[in-house]
Amino acid sequence: MTKTIPKVHIFGIPFSKMDMKDTVQYLTDRINAGQQTHVITANPIMVMSALESPSYKEMMLKSDIIVPDGAGIVWAAAKGGDPVAERVTGIELLHELFKVGEAHHWKVFLLGTTQEIIDAAAESLQMQYPQVRIVGSRNGYFNASQDDEVVAQIAELEPHLLFVARGADTQEPWIVKHRAALKAPLIMGVGGSFDVISGKLKRAPQWIQRVRMEWLFRLLQEPKRLPRMMVLPRFMLKVMRNKDNVTKHIDNS
Repeated sequence: MTKTIPKVHIFGIPFSKMDMKDTVQYLTDRINAGQQTHVITANPIMVMSALESPSYKEMMLKSDIIVPDGAGIVWAAAKGGDPVAERVTGIELLHELFKVGEAHHWKVFLLGTTQEIIDAAAESLQMQYPQVRIVGSRNGYFNASQDDEVVAQIAELEPHLLFVARGADTQEPWIVKHRAALKAPLIMGVGGSFDVISGKLKRAPQWIQRVRMEWLFRLLQEPKRLPRMMVLPRFMLKVMRNKDNVTKHIDNS
């Protein structure tokens, strides 16, 4: 039986307080025990979406673990007086799981983005982690009428790990809807991680990550993200105005 996750609630969204090492161990134990786990790597934009959409919040709460991917979440938890251990980014968690997967010869399926990018990401990961078996990859450009076909394809290959990159608005609801049929022990949305792994985009240098400006580095590479990024100042303002209540757990269900 896996341990209980220590959590802090950011405006009602329960974030894991575990560091990367403990998160990886927790997930490894569940995979080895055959317990299916849906991991959400969440940022302030997703928290704001949950506040504005009850259905989106309900979807997030159906996941098994929500990790603090965004630097803004780490900052908000500290402001609320109930800090997390550290930031647990989706791309780093993916790599840590691949490292563990080498020892266990886990099978992996990659889903999302364009076929060119997903194929390049699969090739890069397979070279880095030759003992992991990447059993399939498919682009994320399919509609609801093709869902059953895609789900059946993945389930037939029986991957231990399924990573999905279709954008937070699409990937998480899709995972929640189809997780039972997908059967994979671990399913995780990874957003733009495949763009970085494939080499299409560069990840911000460590010093930029340390000063919590990774969002700006990414925005300079993808100016089309500006409307989405405008949510960040709103989140920061909400935290500053409500810092006494940021981490209070109020069950509105």
